[in-house]
Amino acid sequence: MRVETLGDGEPEFAIVGGIHGDEPCGRVAVETLAEEKPDVERPVKLIIANERALERGVRYVDEDLNRAFPGSPDAETYEGRLAHELLSELRGCEILSLHSTRSHAAPFALVDELDGHARAVCPYLSVEALVETAEYSDGRLIAYPDVVELECGLQQSAAAADNATRLVREFLVAVGALTGESTPPRHHPLPVFRLDEQIPKRQADAYEVFVENFERVATGERFAAIDGEPLVAESPFYPILLSAYGYRNVFGYRGSLVGRLDGEPLAHRADGTSAQVESGTR
Repeated sequence: MRVETLGDGEPEFAIVGGIHGDEPCGRVAVETLAEEKPDVERPVKLIIANERALERGVRYVDEDLNRAFPGSPDAETYEGRLAHELLSELRGCEILSLHSTRSHAAPFALVDELDGHARAVCPYLSVEALVETAEYSDGRLIAYPDVVELECGLQQSAAAADNATRLVREFLVAVGALTGESTPPRHHPLPVFRLDEQIPKRQADAYEVFVENFERVATGERFAAIDGEPLVAESPFYPILLSAYGYRNVFGYRGSLVGRLDGEPLAHRADGTSAQVESGTR
């Protein structure tokens, strides 16, 4: 693990890249900031997490680091020990964690739940959606307080690296760590989705996906196929992290549109349409 600090004093913020070794966009963003050494108003910690996996170009060495938290100094796996070490480095910081995906080219954000931290930061990030991981946070860094995770673009693409570098600057300006022109809040509320359930895929020779992430799938609509056999929606849902080959045993997730970042939540009727309600998003 590589750790550097910008500014003087105890870091208040941390930028984490390279949790997965096959997602180099975060390393590029962290290294760019470390080389530029901008003058910061509040100290920032820069971390490249899984250097061994990055060097090998693999997702992980022994186990998925982003399923290994909190880890242990006596863990049998390299990532288990690294998870413990990384949490120690992150203690007391607000955290931006950088990732990439095989499912969606445009950046989007993920949080455990839509709390005050997410509401304060995410309007100033150029992302198209915010996802609550809810019950699927176990073992992930996102399960801890004050963590925003970003999917910066398609895995191993130049665009993802560029997006990650831009989004880091947007985050640091938004939290007051870096001087500069803040990205104005969006004119339209940021949609907030929640992961509801995984979409399993059995072992087969070929997989296909026919729908776009974050776009509503209607009842009866064909959304994927396994060896040419179509999968049809039994009820409306929003696909999230859906891809043919991004995960080994699942296509991705069925999700719900649960609110908007401006705090005006949505309630869903049985027909899949939405109505505004006065309660919270959870």
